[in-house]
Amino acid sequence: MTFCLLIVAKAPVPGFAKTRLCPPATAEQAAEIAACALLDTLSAAFAADGALPVVAMTGELGAAARGTEIGRALRNATVIAQRGWDFGTRLANAHADTAAVHTGLPVLQIGMDTPQVSPGLLTSAIAPVLAGNSSAVLGGAEDGGWWGLGLADPRQAQVLAGVPMSQPDTGYRTLAALRGAGLRVSELPVLSDVDTMPDARKVAAGRPGSRFAAAVDAVGAAA
Repeated sequence: MTFCLLIVAKAPVPGFAKTRLCPPATAEQAAEIAACALLDTLSAAFAADGALPVVAMTGELGAAARGTEIGRALRNATVIAQRGWDFGTRLANAHADTAAVHTGLPVLQIGMDTPQVSPGLLTSAIAPVLAGNSSAVLGGAEDGGWWGLGLADPRQAQVLAGVPMSQPDTGYRTLAALRGAGLRVSELPVLSDVDTMPDARKVAAGRPGSRFAAAVDAVGAAA
């Protein structure tokens, strides 16, 4: 069955992308890690069975690490601009804009912070929604946030506008908001996202041979 796979992304510009990796990474290395995370995420999205990729983008690719390569990859997706005054609002708007592009389809939203996602994980994540067993799915992150949100009706993402983001209880608050809106929520496996260098090394260890792992290993080699 067909679904929209919404990827929320930020152009990996040195000095603005993944700054919590610095040190030990330099600004350029942190941007390279972010770029590789995005490219690996896009590769998984393009290979996911039944997925129609939509990328909600912010930032200037012309100044980004691997900007040309990312631009080429984005030709395989529908690209929309992020809009809104805070992250929760931008997420809600991204769901609404995705629904306008692909009317009537469920949406699975991920970010570029979990490059360990596989095509199989993405299709299995949205499966409860496609089967009608759940009206939403939510995948928690080890830091208390969340990495994936699937909705049968993407208009329900408006609840995100009232959830404080990037906090230790964001995942809990998001789950409560979804259930408070009357949605039947299935919980997905918990993943580690990439905020710090220990996070990056943990994720890279599980993805040997990936672009992301090579970029993370380069930080150690330069140290």
